[in-house]
Amino acid sequence: MTSPQGREYPAASPQQPSRPSPLAGLRVVELGSLIAGPFAGRLLADFGAEVIKIESPDRPDPLREWGSVRHKGHALWWSVQSRNKKCITLDIRKARGQEVLLDILEQTDVLVENMRAGTLERLGLGPETLWKRNRGLIIARVSGFGQDGPYVARAGYASVAEAMSGLRQLNGYPGQPPPRTGISLGDSLASLFAIQGILVALYARDVNGTPGQVVDVSLVESCFAMLEGAVPEYAATGFVKGPSGTGLAGIAPSNIFRCADGTWVIIAANQDSVFRRLAAAMGRPELADDPRFANHEARGRHQDEIEKIVADWAVLHDSGQVDALLNEAGVACGPIYDMADVFSDPLFRDREMLLRATDPDLGELTLPGVVPKLSATPGRVTWPGPIRPGAHNEEIFAGLLGLSQDDLRALRDAGVV
Repeated sequence: MTSPQGREYPAASPQQPSRPSPLAGLRVVELGSLIAGPFAGRLLADFGAEVIKIESPDRPDPLREWGSVRHKGHALWWSVQSRNKKCITLDIRKARGQEVLLDILEQTDVLVENMRAGTLERLGLGPETLWKRNRGLIIARVSGFGQDGPYVARAGYASVAEAMSGLRQLNGYPGQPPPRTGISLGDSLASLFAIQGILVALYARDVNGTPGQVVDVSLVESCFAMLEGAVPEYAATGFVKGPSGTGLAGIAPSNIFRCADGTWVIIAANQDSVFRRLAAAMGRPELADDPRFANHEARGRHQDEIEKIVADWAVLHDSGQVDALLNEAGVACGPIYDMADVFSDPLFRDREMLLRATDPDLGELTLPGVVPKLSATPGRVTWPGPIRPGAHNEEIFAGLLGLSQDDLRALRDAGVV
């Protein structure tokens, strides 16, 4: 497949298909919708886990309809989050649907769910019930505020979690409303922590003999965990960190600077040795010995002055010149890309971060690559998420559970699948 600029991207199938997938043989059931739970399921599927996504027959995952644009009548975000998964329909609100779910979970390693806290219990499917059928089951539960505590009953979205954790307040400019980052950051962070918890719990089960356990992931706590030194600084001194715009207070020079062609570039040279290289590259080596800028602390006190000097230099040069000159000098620097720029940079092609996959309905798609990259057991993208809900009903219900065609017909007639 080629990019809009005519560049070839690698196929999503692995270059070395003989290499084993690190999570091959692991079965995961995903009971969730939209972002946090499905993103965790996608990450496991990327590394070879068999992920069975369950959707209600009458209420498919809304992510099927989410996204900024449509291609051949379909949203494309779905193909990112649901790639490598097997999709079935099952109404777990019905008694027969719950029986089928328990039969599946009896042969499953991990359950991932991101419903509101307590939903499984209200359905009669709480952990103790599930463990009666499979004591080794790892149950990853992603919710807004956790599975207990004073806010357990509150609905929780990523935006609320980012706000209440203190993360949103750090974004933006002093005195202005704190903006979003442009993505559902809280959901993505929670997914990553869910994966961490799942892998730790699997290790505890399979190596140390610990039975299955609950991995309790809160969106608020996932955002809160990213606040670096804000907690001890407030506890010890009462200091409340606030937004600092495009840079960080006291870290200089490290900011965005506009170049002659109008492009913004990041120049980060707050470390003493790096600043000396920056000063030389700008033709101003004397700045490194100026008492105002001679060390990290001094530059922090004179942040506005030094960043104005850098800004006045950058605006005289095109972004390509700035990027080439500073990277040659060993100064951390890079332009602020939009997606067209990403597709034009060979980095993303050569590092296999733009992969092509073929969908029978949508044709060839370009999907984001797999992170992280493992040298011996790499992850891979083998197919985009199926467009049709229940695409794998036959495989799972007949193949895994051994149900007959009459059984399947009865489930369909009853609205269970």
